[in-house]
Amino acid sequence: MIVADISQASHVHGVHGAEGLTYWKCLARRTGTAGSWEAVEWACLPPGAVSGAHRHTRTEEIYFVLSGRGEFLLDDTAHPVRPGTLALTRAGSTHALRNAGDGELAWLVVEMSTPATHAVLTRDTTPFPPGGHMPRSRVYQLDEVLRVDPSEAFDGPLSTIRILTLDEGGSRTLASRHSEHVLFTIDGEGVADGPGARVELTPGTALTLPLGGEVRIEAAEGGLQLFHAEMDVPHARGKDR
Repeated sequence: MIVADISQASHVHGVHGAEGLTYWKCLARRTGTAGSWEAVEWACLPPGAVSGAHRHTRTEEIYFVLSGRGEFLLDDTAHPVRPGTLALTRAGSTHALRNAGDGELAWLVVEMSTPATHAVLTRDTTPFPPGGHMPRSRVYQLDEVLRVDPSEAFDGPLSTIRILTLDEGGSRTLASRHSEHVLFTIDGEGVADGPGARVELTPGTALTLPLGGEVRIEAAEGGLQLFHAEMDVPHARGKDR
């Protein structure tokens, strides 16, 4: 289990060619995972700041807005964003983010290699079934729909994006037998019990569960709300056959 939080973020100037300051912290990298994760990151823009327009050529990327208000520019189309906004940017798309509010605009970034890039990096020749349509980049309000099928935008093996809500005293066990999990605490408090570790969950705490792991999450008083992304690991499923 990989544990991180948003404390001691770096101050980065001129992100993607834009002037101004961005607070940034890497919460996990592909090291130690079997799936096609590239990185899990937290970023934050002060009022008026911009994360500049850029194009991804080898990765697919999730933006999930945690706080603040702004404008997300996706393939030359502007989308207003607020807490709960989810943007899925596929390889080949361009995107940028501007803080248009009076407070800080913070978001979670989950970046994944495309199937072709992952195959080159890992020399993994396991075929991944192609989709029956041409996906495109999309924007959702995840706090309203609660669950999204990533295949509507992505080519890779990400299977689920959702908001996981547990009432006070409620629990959920996640196992990584054929898949890996990324979790980020949005609101509330709780605990996560994994192999040899007990982690206090508060807003800003991130967990990445690599293949073979298991974690039991329990909500404390007031309940718990987490962002949850799950990725299938095709070669792990094949070993059971």
